[in-house]
Amino acid sequence: MNGQELKYYRLIALLEGISLLLLMFIAVPMKRLMGYPEATKVIGMIHGILFLMYCYSLFAVSKSEKWTTKKSVIAFISASVPFGTFWFDKKYIANSQ
Repeated sequence: MNGQELKYYRLIALLEGISLLLLMFIAVPMKRLMGYPEATKVIGMIHGILFLMYCYSLFAVSKSEKWTTKKSVIAFISASVPFGTFWFDKKYIANSQ
């Protein structure tokens, strides 16, 4: 078990989850309700980069930790749902350590 890859994955998952919440609950309302599209451009770019980093780290950790396909797919889908990465971490990772 490579603890470094799992630590990196958990950090990126946390940051990706936060960026999704910022995008969905702050930037999008600022764009739609206040007419401030720059918020989605900036936060959207940050979220996009973090999502790509999340996908890479998910691939790496799923191989090194020998996760099942089901667990890996659930991890991937959780990145698309607000609070999903936090739920996945609590249900599948924090309880197993």
